Amino acid sequence: MSTAVTFLGPQRRPTLDRVLRALGVSGTIVAITAGWQERESDDGELMSLLGGHGVNLRLYARWMQVLADDPEFARAEREHRGVLDELQMLYQVQLDHAMRATTEVAQRADGNPRIGALAFDDAIGVLRHLDATHLARMRELNDAFFDAWHPHDRDPIADQRGQVREALAGASCLVVAGGHVGDLAHVMHLFNVAPELPDRVIAWSAGAMALTARIVLFHDRAAHGPAQSELYGQGVGVVPDLVPLPHARRRLRTDDPLRMSVLARRFAPSRCLVLDDGVTVDLGWTGELPPGARVVGEDGRITEVAGS
Repeated sequence: MSTAVTFLGPQRRPTLDRVLRALGVSGTIVAITAGWQERESDDGELMSLLGGHGVNLRLYARWMQVLADDPEFARAEREHRGVLDELQMLYQVQLDHAMRATTEVAQRADGNPRIGALAFDDAIGVLRHLDATHLARMRELNDAFFDAWHPHDRDPIADQRGQVREALAGASCLVVAGGHVGDLAHVMHLFNVAPELPDRVIAWSAGAMALTARIVLFHDRAAHGPAQSELYGQGVGVVPDLVPLPHARRRLRTDDPLRMSVLARRFAPSRCLVLDDGVTVDLGWTGELPPGARVVGEDGRITEVAGS
């Protein structure tokens, strides 16, 4: 990787300032808080943690300005997002049936164990096929939209991209906060952030999710009942082979080895990385998980990555 990446646990009790000191970060630190949406500029605490060296890119505000300056593009983008929402809804219907079938197959207590194991493998294969097909459909739709509208050639977007590129060029570090991961990933794509990254990036919660290739939503403890883990969109692909799990112990039934095993096996060979409170996972320049990082194993248990 051309950028050293560090993932943090949720920042309800901030560790960011200590991590910056430990990594020896100095100079200008650029922040992305677009996941906070309309609260993007409510960044006083974050700027304090950055020691007075922070500059907020305000990508969400830039996006809103683009939509105001280019009504034609705004209409097209709104229609495109509606199509993506419909695609997501139909995928959720298919996914719900496939997940129920997978659970039923896995919980059969009678019959031949070998045949049961083969059927469980096949059920996981169905989930993986659904996910891969859904991701391919999203890519096709997004590629078609960009080919039709050429956002990089439209003046309001090109102007904002130039300003973002200039801000990132002068930065020693980028920090990416959490919030709404869909809007966060969208604006990072729209303003072409990934090719302009500084030498170091630190991210947490939705910010960590947006840096990966596949954004996976999960919530076993939602008020309305467990939701199926689902592919939600394309991240910017800086870290291609991980599925970050922020708030894992609050959001996942980590005591249910079957659900956790299905999660790990479904997204393999990408590894499901547990990012609970207080966690720091420094991927460095290689993108490899360091010893002690916690991942979900194929048996559904959370284990630590062993040292070499």
